[in-house]
This record gives sequence, structure tokens and C-alpha cells, in this order.
Amino acid sequence: MPWPHQHIIPAQLHLQQLTYYPNISSPKKAQNPPIMAAATTKPLIRFSAVVVAWAHTVCALSAFLAALVIGCVLHYEKIVKNEHFGYPDEWFPSVSATIGDRYPERSIFQIIIALTAGPRFLLLFLSYLRLYRPTGVTSIVSLVTGFIRTVTCGGWVYITSSDDHDAHDIFMISYIVLTIPWTVTVTLLTSDKKLRSKRKYTALVFFGMLVPLVYLFIQHKVHRVAGAYSYYAYVEWSLIFLDIGFDAWTIVDFKDLVIELLGTETGIEFNTVTEKPLEKPQLLKPAFKRNAANQLSYTAIIVNTINSFVFWSVLTALFVCVWFFPLWDMGISGFELVVASVFSPVFLVIPQFRHILGQYPQVSRLVSVWAGIGSYMVAEPSTRLLVISLGAFAGSISLANELWYLPRDLIPGYSATFMVGLLLSTIAKFAFWTNNPVWPILNRDTGGANFGGLLVGTLAALATSIPESHPEKHSRPSQSLVLSSLGFAGLLFSLLAMLTDSSTIILWVWSGYPVTGPIPVPHGVLTMLAMAVGTFIGLLKPRLVAGWKFFSFGAVGAIVLYEFHGWTGYAGGWCYALWLSAISPVIFGNSARFNPGLVFGLGFFWFILIVLAHVWIVAYAFVPMGWLLRERTDIVLGTSVVMIACGFRSAEKYVIPEIEAKSEPKEEAKAALFATFIWKIFNVLTVLVALSCMIAAHRFPFHKPQPYHPEEKLMTCGIWTIHFGLDNDMWASEHRMRDLIKDLELDVVGLLESDTQRILMGNRDLTQRIGEELGMYVDFGPGPNKHTWGCALLSKFPIVNSTHHLLPSPVGELAPAIHATLNVYGEYVDIVVFHSGQEEDVEDRRLQSLGVRDIMGSTDRPTVLLSYLVTEPLQGNYNTYVSEESGMHDIDPSDDDRWCEYILYKKLKRTGYARISRGTITDTELQVGKFQIGSSIDETYSQTEVDEDKVAEGLRFPAIFHGEGVREHHFHVFNRPKYFE
Repeated sequence: MPWPHQHIIPAQLHLQQLTYYPNISSPKKAQNPPIMAAATTKPLIRFSAVVVAWAHTVCALSAFLAALVIGCVLHYEKIVKNEHFGYPDEWFPSVSATIGDRYPERSIFQIIIALTAGPRFLLLFLSYLRLYRPTGVTSIVSLVTGFIRTVTCGGWVYITSSDDHDAHDIFMISYIVLTIPWTVTVTLLTSDKKLRSKRKYTALVFFGMLVPLVYLFIQHKVHRVAGAYSYYAYVEWSLIFLDIGFDAWTIVDFKDLVIELLGTETGIEFNTVTEKPLEKPQLLKPAFKRNAANQLSYTAIIVNTINSFVFWSVLTALFVCVWFFPLWDMGISGFELVVASVFSPVFLVIPQFRHILGQYPQVSRLVSVWAGIGSYMVAEPSTRLLVISLGAFAGSISLANELWYLPRDLIPGYSATFMVGLLLSTIAKFAFWTNNPVWPILNRDTGGANFGGLLVGTLAALATSIPESHPEKHSRPSQSLVLSSLGFAGLLFSLLAMLTDSSTIILWVWSGYPVTGPIPVPHGVLTMLAMAVGTFIGLLKPRLVAGWKFFSFGAVGAIVLYEFHGWTGYAGGWCYALWLSAISPVIFGNSARFNPGLVFGLGFFWFILIVLAHVWIVAYAFVPMGWLLRERTDIVLGTSVVMIACGFRSAEKYVIPEIEAKSEPKEEAKAALFATFIWKIFNVLTVLVALSCMIAAHRFPFHKPQPYHPEEKLMTCGIWTIHFGLDNDMWASEHRMRDLIKDLELDVVGLLESDTQRILMGNRDLTQRIGEELGMYVDFGPGPNKHTWGCALLSKFPIVNSTHHLLPSPVGELAPAIHATLNVYGEYVDIVVFHSGQEEDVEDRRLQSLGVRDIMGSTDRPTVLLSYLVTEPLQGNYNTYVSEESGMHDIDPSDDDRWCEYILYKKLKRTGYARISRGTITDTELQVGKFQIGSSIDETYSQTEVDEDKVAEGLRFPAIFHGEGVREHHFHVFNRPKYFE
């Protein structure tokens, strides 16, 4: 423990002729050390430390109140005005408008707040002396965070939003974040119970006020409610007064503390003296410590469940954001290295580090929340990724260390809450159309609920506890640590790959129309039911779950899932999901017997390897040695099951005890307590399953889709390569995609690069929100176990039949296609959605062109091809697609500025064609064609164009895309749409 300079006495406590030094474990008689030689000298200055507390409080309040009064007197209507409303709709100024917008209030505020700096730093130092404890690091954390927090306060005070909006926000957010450890540590270090209670409730009210603050800001910013900003200002000013009020409690804390300035032969010494005896400082007990019984309470269940929710949210977000970089680089980018952040448990081999995190589990949990979920506040993609990786680092180390420190008989309960947290995250994705609402690819504009997750996660992190335990005394089994680490890695990977979204298993067995199996809504509820049942069985029947018969049940389920489609394949997937959800007590309980740095460090290493293998099976064309795992989902799935088998083998002699009545009263009490816990878990699971049913009922599409222009019998078709639903700035793009598709009045749209049902893409389904909110039938296309980048079809018209194709690809990436038949105004029309292979694989593209030609030539019905062809117009493979064999014609042969996207058609009357700029949504434009059904067909496929004013209103493209367009989307290349006879 570092001490101040030798001439500064940390705390000289006069206790009945005894002098107590905090770095000595017990009081001793005064030895008159050299630094006390001047103790008998008359003080030059002697005053109560309360003066410092009062000076800080008065200066801080005066600064804000002076600015408020002067601002209201001189510029009232100007400072209450905001971007939407002015007086009298708004009547109370915000803090930022008051202290930063106008002279002279801005200057007066800054002058007075500068006067606060002296008392502030002195207050920090005196609080450190007053609250210091000889054990633990809490005192140091308090001092350091208090100092940095003060500096960040200066940042947002002296750099206003009008000076530099980003810098102001960064300092402000940092200040609020640092308020958490500052208030927590000061409260925990306070020895007086009444004062500690006052500080605690002041802090709780402060953080509680953040909820109405966010709500009112949304009312103002998003819904533009008149007066909302004035109410927001009330809450904002309340936070200022609560913040000052928390520090004002030092007036009470310092009432018996006196500051003396002593003159000596060598100079001046600073001394603090307490004027009444104090009890010997006790060792600080870790924050929120609870006994084992409390770990089985509803409160502990909720806290651990939320912590698990945060863990899964951050882990899945890490991979989604990593994917952004190789996606743009078309290969390994270097940013993939951040996945090694989950390897963090290896640091737990250091006993001191392990001990600190065991004493203060709140620290790593807070870092996980604020770095993982809070990273949405960072706009720049690479920086956001690095912040997220810090959250993943802290989350992984929290899981490992908490399992290590837990008493063995509590691990089954902890494992259950871990699974409940996973179920909660899956339900959240079910409610938000397969996006986790706290992911950092979401924000307020893209449907995120980041701040709510940040607040709830923070409260759970602060309430995290580990019961008193002595893990060093745990027995060490003889089974292999390596086998245990493999089991942990296999389970974690399997849960991540298959159960982080309720639609993943369903899309594995999806084979198109007519529907012969489950669909994501409402049948995603069945997957979540399997997770709930499995979690409950894992607690209720531990002997059954730990046996090899139950293992065989899960392994057979995985085989059936892989081999079959429709309801048969899903039945296997359902059993597999139940099995994975049940076995966490076996895997976790066994792994927790080993040194956490070794077993979990090694476990996360295996986990990273199998995640990379999971990526290699589809990205083989872009990664080194990709051919080794090309299209080998069977190997990856089988390996994960074998890894779990290794965990079972390691735990073979260790079977989680069933809760049975023992002869000893103590054991009977423990059995009864755990039995109660099981039913608490049952109640929580029941509520969550009921919630998922309500969400399914809310999302289920009860209304039949309707085309935009039935009176003209018009079918508007589009093709768009959507780049996996991440825009150019790493934000989810479903909202913006939906809006553009709606504005263009597309009846049929093909989406390419749309399969995001993988770990690296977050196990998402981009078609769900768009399909439901625009009222369209959806064909996801070849499922995630077909190893393609995906193609999808959305249609306002019923999909009568659809067939999924994998075109020949002997060298490069697989080329997916959908051949669907639609009922368009009573007439069958075929739609083919196709994504060709990459440019480098010439033979692949030639073979694929022949395959698609045969698909189009196999039907005599009217047909439209919505495609990504990778060819020059009128050259090479183009003449295979547009040929007598296919019967297809180019929507506009004169458009020579194409390479990727093409629209071809036959036996339809083409009326219009347009190219729409992409904005920042993706890297590819949206091409659109208009066709009339049932009209006479010009067999010569005339290329005669007509002016827009000669085209019927119902056949025209929306006028909003002329000129500069809307939201960066406008007609481009020709700068207008084309219309044909």
C-alpha cells in the first residue's frame, strides 16, 4: 500500500494516549516517531474539516444556481428554446443550455465552479483518510475514481456541447459512469450505519432518476412532445442536486475531523486529528456478500439471470461486430484477433487476481456491462469493437471466477440461472425480430433498447455476490483437466451456435413451400419451451442428466437434426435443445473443481478453435486452408458433441447429488432449501415461457398480404444485395431496408447475402421484421446448414411452391438459388432468386450459368430472374442467361453499366425499370422492374421507351425518388426511371 510523503501523517488518531497508524494491524503506545517530533508545537492553523465539506457544497450549488438565476433573468426565452419548441410550449431550461449557451451566465458558472476545485480535491483526500481500510483495494479505487471523475467534470463543464459536441458527451458519459464506482465505494467504506444508509439511498435515487430522464428525452427527441424537454430539465437538475447532495454528506462525516497545520524546524506538517475515540477499523467485508441461503432467493435468481443475459448479449455482439471487418475486406482483416478477449480466464492462474475478483465480483461485472452494452455510445466501428472486446474479456472472467468461488452445492443453481439468462436473451431476440435489443449494432434509431439494458445490467452487477467460500479447500478429482475444458468448450459453443436464437434450429430444417415443418413465428416458442424444460430437468433429475443414456438422447437428437428436414428434423433439434439446456450443471460442476485459470482458460481456447471451424465451413473461399472444412457442418456438429462427451467422461465418477432427505437435520434443511429453489426456478421459467407465447401471439401475421396496385394488376420486383444487414457504419440496417422497400412499393423482392444464422452474424433472420411489418410472405432460402451466403424471397403474393438449389461450385463459394411459383392475381408466375459465385472462379460461374439457364428454361410460365450474375452485359455468361434455352430477356439491354445485379424476364409485359442508390445501407444498389399481369405481351420485347407523363399514375415509380430523393435514396445512373411500351 503506497503512502504519502513521510511529512504527511495519514491519520493520527488519539485514542486514550494511543496513536493508531492504519498500516499497523493493532493500536500501540505512541512511540514518538521522527515525524511526530513537532507534535507538541502549537498549530499555526487549526480548523474543522467540515469547513471543506461546506465550501465544496456551497461553491458547487452556487455555480449552478447562479447560472440558472442569471440565465432566466437575462435570456429566459432563449435558454428554454430547443430544436422543436420554444416558450410557452417549453418553460424550464436544461442544465446544458443554462451553463453553456450564453454570456454572462456561462462565464459566472465557470468561475465559481473553478473555485470548487480546491475544496473538491481536498475533500477527496480527506475522504480517503477518513474511509481508508488497511485491507482490500476499495479505498484506492475510491480515491482514483473520485480524482478521474473530477477531471471529467471539468471536461464537460469547460467544453460545452456548442464547442465540441462529441468531446462534451464523452466527458459527460465518463463522469456518469465513474459516478457508479465512486458512490458505491464511498458508501461501502462508510462505517457509520446511519450515514451509510443516507448515502446509499441518495445514490439509489440518483440512478433511479435516470429512467424518467431517458423516457422524457425520447418523448422530446423522437416523439417531439411539447413540454417534454422542460420535464426532462426538471429531472436533469434533480440529478445535479442529488450528485452534490451525495458529496454533501461529508458535512456529517467530517464533524469530528480537525485539520492542523503545524510548524516544525524543518518546515510545515499537515495533520488530521479526530476529536473523539473511534473503534478500531474492521476488515472491510466484500460488497453485497450474502450467505449460501440467500443465493437461493428470488433476488439472487434475478441478479444471476441478468448477469447471464449480459454475458450472452456481449458474447454474441462480439462476433457480430468482428464480422463487419472481414465482410468489407473480403478476407481476414486482422480484427479477428479480438475474439481472443474471451481467453481472459487464463489470468485467473494468478492467485491475487483471482482473490480480488472473488472478493469484488461487482467490478468485472460492471466492466462487462459498461464496455459490452455501453459500447453502442461509440460511433467509430473499430473503436466500438475494441470496447466490446473489453466487455467480453470481463464477462468471461466473471463466469469462470464465480464458478470457482461458489460452494459446490450451489453450482447446479448457478448453472440453472446461467441457462435462464440464455433463455431470456433468446426471448428478447424473439421480441425484437432476432436482434438482441442491447447489441451495440443497435441504437435509438434502429430499434435498440441499449440504455435500459445498461441500467438493468448495472444494477444487477452491483448486486452480484458470492457467498463465503474457501475454494482452495475444494477437492481435486483425478479426472483430466483437459477433458473438462473440452466439455466446457463444447457446451458453450453448442449453446452459442444453436440456442441464442429461437429460429436457428427451425431454419436448419426449412425446405421451402409448401410448408412441411415449423416456422419461426409461432413455433419459435417450442424451441424456448425445450430450453425451459431442459433447464428444469437439469435441476430436478441430476442423476438422470449426468448419465450416458441421457447423453445418447442428445447425441441422437443432433444426428436427426442434421439428417432430416421438416417436423422430423425439428423433433431431433427439439430433443437436442432440451439436452443442451439440461447438462450445464454436469459440465460446470465438474469444471469448477479445477484451477479456474487452467480449466476455463484452456476451455475458452478450445471454444475459439471450434468457433473458427464453424466459420471455415462457409467462408472456405476466403480463409487459409479453407478446403479442410469446406461444407463440413457434420464435422463441426459432431466434434461439439464429442467435446461434451469428454466433459461427461471427466465427470463420470462425479454425479450431482439428488436432493434427498438426510438423516442429519442440517442436511434435511439444505435439501428442503434447494427443493424450494427448484420451484422458484420453475416459476421463473413458467413466466418466461408464457412471455414468449404472448410475443408469438403479438407477432403472428393474422392479415393476408395485399399488393400495392391490384387495380393495375401490377407486380413490382426488386433485387438487392444487403451485405448481411450491417450498414457502412456497423449499425443494423433492417429498419432502413424496410423503409426503402416500402417507399418503392415492392411486391416481390429478392435479397442476397442474407443468411445471418451463424455465430459470426449473430444468429439473426433479416427477413422477419421486414416480412412482418410490410405484410409479405417469406422464403428464407437454403438454410444455414447449406453453407451459402444466402438468398431470400419476400412476396406480397402467395408462394405456392418453392425449391432451393445449390448450383455447381467445384472451386469457390456455393451459389444459392430459389425457384418459387407465386399466385399473382390468379395467374402463376415463377420467380428465380440467384447469387452467382465470385469473379475469380471462372469455371464455377460458367457451370452456374448453365444451371440457372436450365431452371428458367424448365418452366413455360411467366418468369422473372432477380439475380447477382457477375458478368458484363451482352458478353460471356450473359448470353447463357439470356438465350433461347432459357427464354429470358434483359429488362434493359441498353444498360451497359452493370456487373452484379440483373433483372431478366419472359412472358410478361415489362412497363418500367429503375436503379436506386443505396445510401449507406450497403455496397450495392437496389434495382427494380415493373410488370403487368394478364396484359398483352409484346413478343418482340420492344425496347421503345415512353415519357413518364404518358404513363398511367398507378404504373409509375414513386415521385419521392426524383432529384435528391429521400434518406439518400434516389434514381441514379440514368437519374430517372425508364418506362416502356
